[in-house]
Amino acid sequence: MNTDELRKILDEHKVYVESFGESGSKADLRGANLRGADLRGADLRGANLRGADLRGADLRDADLRGADLRGADLRGAGLRGAGLPDHTYVIMGEKYPITITNGEYLRAGCQNHTIEDWRKFTKIEIAEMDGKTALKFYPRLLDIADFYLGKGERPEWLNVPDSEEE
Repeated sequence: MNTDELRKILDEHKVYVESFGESGSKADLRGANLRGADLRGADLRGANLRGADLRGADLRDADLRGADLRGADLRGAGLRGAGLPDHTYVIMGEKYPITITNGEYLRAGCQNHTIEDWRKFTKIEIAEMDGKTALKFYPRLLDIADFYLGKGERPEWLNVPDSEEE
């Protein structure tokens, strides 16, 4: 999406927000390529950013409360001062970049699934994501989800000690 198209959508959305939906139009940026976009200070309250590529976008001081960020890629996005939707977190400094969106979706690296699905994956499904690295990290990922969203269930296979031949 070019800068002029994005600016037009953001301007219409600003009118929409300020008029409480009476005029303008709600930003629909589903699946949009916003990689590296300058969205500093943008009012994106309630915007649809589902599946948008926001890698490297500058979202400093942007208002994203109520925005649909499910499946959005926020790796490397500048989020300083951004108003994020409730239960939305970007966790840095882990083996994989982690984003929790609306308390419903969790992205670890390139894998994006519901929290419920993450808590039920089989050992084979986790291994298929990134081999032994993913298997080793998986309990930590669940610890992170528990910390931000409250204690949840864990698959039974995590309670079984590993054998050395695996």
